Amino acid sequence: MFAVFKTGGKQYRVAAEDVIKVGKVKGEPGEIVEFGEVLVVGGDNLSLGAPTVAGALVAAEVLEQARGPKIIAFKKRRRKNSRRKIGHRQEFTLLRITEILTDGKKPSKQAKPRPKRAPAAPEAAASVNTPETDETTRKASRQKPGKPKIKTAAKEKKKPAAKGPSKGKKK
Repeated sequence: MFAVFKTGGKQYRVAAEDVIKVGKVKGEPGEIVEFGEVLVVGGDNLSLGAPTVAGALVAAEVLEQARGPKIIAFKKRRRKNSRRKIGHRQEFTLLRITEILTDGKKPSKQAKPRPKRAPAAPEAAASVNTPETDETTRKASRQKPGKPKIKTAAKEKKKPAAKGPSKGKKK
């Protein structure tokens, strides 16, 4: 099931468990916020709103209140010694969509606990050291990275650069 809702003058197409970044919305991290301006609800059957779907609601959990990267607004008027530099960071809210509700149902007040991921098992093949792999790692550790040394006898003497302007004709 998916829904299209409107907040902050923008429209977002979401499904359950989606994580989206929207303009700043009131709410502390961990709180559930509701969006009642749902334009479309889809799934098995599609229902379009005129302008909104009656009784539809999108519930989301606030994950984070943060600020975006700094945007520099630099204005210059040439030949007038006039410059202006101002920075701006847009505030946003990171949301996880918990539920898409229809028929006037109310959202649950608590966010559902997320299932924890099991840590990946280390590969058994990587932990086994064979005599061949030990030998190659020892050889690699003995070699120093960088350029090979050049013998001093092979270096050529450089001629000093000519000083001053050339002695050719002036135009």
